[in-house]
Amino acid sequence: MASPAIELKNLSKRFGGLQVIDHLDLTIKPGELRCIIGPNGAGKTTLFDLITGRIKPDEGQVIFEGRDITYLKPYNVSRAGIVRKFQIPSVFDELTILENLHIAAHGQQGIGSLIFYRRTETSALDRVNEIMEVIHLSGRGDELVKTLSHGEKQWLEIGMVLSYKPRLILLDEPTAGMSAHDTMETSHIIREISRSMTAVVIEHDIKFLKELAEYVTVLDRGAVLAEGTFQEIEANSLVRDVYLGRGGQ
Repeated sequence: MASPAIELKNLSKRFGGLQVIDHLDLTIKPGELRCIIGPNGAGKTTLFDLITGRIKPDEGQVIFEGRDITYLKPYNVSRAGIVRKFQIPSVFDELTILENLHIAAHGQQGIGSLIFYRRTETSALDRVNEIMEVIHLSGRGDELVKTLSHGEKQWLEIGMVLSYKPRLILLDEPTAGMSAHDTMETSHIIREISRSMTAVVIEHDIKFLKELAEYVTVLDRGAVLAEGTFQEIEANSLVRDVYLGRGGQ
C-alpha cells in the first residue's frame, strides 16, 4: 500500500498564548486535489508554513511520502518535492514570461547556470513550453510580464513553481483579486496540474470551491472541523454556522 502524499500527526503550534494549530491530524493521498477552507484565524496559512518548514511545530510530525520532514530546512523541503505558491505573485515584471520561467527552472542550480543559460537549450525549452501550455500562456513567451493581467501573473507564478518539478504543490488563495473569468480559468489550470501531482489549495471563494473541490477539509481554531465532498460540507450545519454562514470571511 502506497504511503500518503502528506500526513500530519498530532501537529500543534502556539504563538505566545495563542494556540494556532491544535493537535491536528490530516492525511492526503497521492494524486489527490484537496481544498482547505476555514474562517480567518483558523490556521490555514500556518499549516502551510509548518509543512514547508518555514516554522517548526511545538508537537507532532510532518510526514511526506513516508519520510519525516518535520525539522528540515525550507530549501530541503523544496528539494524533497514540496513547493508552495503564495497569495501575492512574485514575478519579474521587466522580464518576459519565458525569462521568468527559465529563472525558476534554473534557480536550484545556482547563478552560474543562469549566466551561461542558452535560449536554445532544447530540453529546457521543451519543459518551458509544456508549462506555458498548462498555465494558458502558450505562444506568449516573449511578452513582458508587466503587460499581463493580475490573473495571468498568478498563472505565471504557478508555472514558475511547476518548474521545480514538484510532487506536492501548495496553493495559498490562488484566485485572490482575480476577475470571474480568470478565476474560472484558474480552476481549469489547477485541475490540469492535479493530474500529475498532489495539490492542496487554500481558498475563500465558495463559487471557486464548488467548481474545483473534490474533497474539502474545514479548519476551525487550528483543528479539523469536518471533511467531505463539497456537497457534504455545504450541507453540514456546523460548517455553515462556523464558516459558510459568514460568507467565507
